[in-house]
Amino acid sequence: MKSMKQLSPRTRFLTTAAALATVGAATFGTVSATAGTPDDAAKAAVTADAGSQNLTGSTHLSVAAATKAAQGALDAAKRENQRVTVAVVDRNGNTIVTLRGDGAGPQSYESAERKAYTAVSWNAPTSELTKRLEQAPNLKDIPGTLFLAGATPITAKGAPIAGIGVAGAPSGDLDEKFAKAGAATLSR
Repeated sequence: MKSMKQLSPRTRFLTTAAALATVGAATFGTVSATAGTPDDAAKAAVTADAGSQNLTGSTHLSVAAATKAAQGALDAAKRENQRVTVAVVDRNGNTIVTLRGDGAGPQSYESAERKAYTAVSWNAPTSELTKRLEQAPNLKDIPGTLFLAGATPITAKGAPIAGIGVAGAPSGDLDEKFAKAGAATLSR
């Protein structure tokens, strides 16, 4: 067989064009075989939507409500001359808002968040949860938790939807008092 260089320019052109046409047809066939019509996409969306009976809904605290609760806790602490940090986390433990009061210690930021996470995770004030450590001391080893008084869950219809944690006051009892004051602002 002759090499491509030995073929006439016209033959080389036709051979190259035929090869490109074959590759193009194969590519088009593959793409068109995988692409559906708009009707197919609509049917898939309806099918996916039909599975909604398998979904659940959840209630979330808005950023405005979380800020209101955090500010309420911070204000309660200020009235007693306490320098604290307040954190509000959602049901999944993600921080919604953190307010660090003037003069709050550097450790208070993380402590407030971890207390809030602990309270929402077990749907109980952290002062109650510290008592559970007597029966189950390994609870304190769960990542992200902090079993010190100073946080309370925020609930809706009996289920925890957020946690509010306070850190920085001289005692956990004071921190928790301020957390409860912040949570109470949401019922006003």
